[in-house]
Amino acid sequence: MSYPADRPRRLRRTNALRGLVAETRLHPADLVQPLFVREGLDEPRPIACMPGQVQHTRDSVRKAAAAAARAGVGGLLIFGIPESKDRDGRGAWDEHGITQLAIADIAAEVGDETVVISDVNLDEYTEHGHVGVLDAGGDVDNDATLDAYAAVAVAQATAGAHMVAPSGMMDGQVAAIRAALDRSGHQRVPILAYAAKYDSAFYGPFRDAVESRLVGTRSTHQQDPANLRESLREVLLDVEEGADMVMVKPAGLYLDVVRRVADTVNVPVVAYQVSGEYAAIEAAAENGWLNRDRAIRESLIAIRRAGAGSVVTYWATEIAEQLPG
Repeated sequence: MSYPADRPRRLRRTNALRGLVAETRLHPADLVQPLFVREGLDEPRPIACMPGQVQHTRDSVRKAAAAAARAGVGGLLIFGIPESKDRDGRGAWDEHGITQLAIADIAAEVGDETVVISDVNLDEYTEHGHVGVLDAGGDVDNDATLDAYAAVAVAQATAGAHMVAPSGMMDGQVAAIRAALDRSGHQRVPILAYAAKYDSAFYGPFRDAVESRLVGTRSTHQQDPANLRESLREVLLDVEEGADMVMVKPAGLYLDVVRRVADTVNVPVVAYQVSGEYAAIEAAAENGWLNRDRAIRESLIAIRRAGAGSVVTYWATEIAEQLPG
């Protein structure tokens, strides 16, 4: 009887052996925690379609930010939800708007212990739910929206954001924001560009979380899930315009895109594990169809293995508390 000369199982025999040869690891600093803060709340409000997540009050979001920082989470991504919305989303750049107030609160709470990242968009603030200013035909007016994004980014940087993250997928958004930040004395504030953001069905729970009133689709600006080369074009344009980091969103269904982007650009790559990915695992676990903890870890390892240096995930603080610092 012949025996195999190569025995890879030797290195899988114990936890210690598997840990010794692990090629991909999770570290708290690799993770970014999204946080929702809503104007006018007296106590946190659970988000039904995202079990374990809430719309925070200004007080509770400070506590959540502090907990994330203590756990070593690398960053916090802030989304504000106003009580009232209008056609042009003007509250998004109001210095007294909920996003700016929350940024100031969080920045005061965590200092430089973690990175406070602000989402630059209008969709939470517009009554129609679109990401920008609409033209007479009801489509998003790209160039008018750039002016709004520039104002939002400056307001957020002034409030204390360490980094701004434009997510609307408008052509030229990075260049417009970089110029506005530099003019206003915020040359040191980096830009994390949502560079490859797909028109995905997996954003549904997020839209509920921010009380989006979207009518129609975002297919004119978010990318077609069928395309990969288009993503590489988008990320290269954003880097040329001054992006300091680039993001792929969603993460789990687009691991091939993450890999190609990581191989193409010379700036850090982030991937966003979106609300639908989160909700799917939570729902399956609740029904006993999979092991929740193992599924979460496996999903995050896959995103890191694909080439993402950092992962935006709603489990960031929970997982960071379980990891060695």
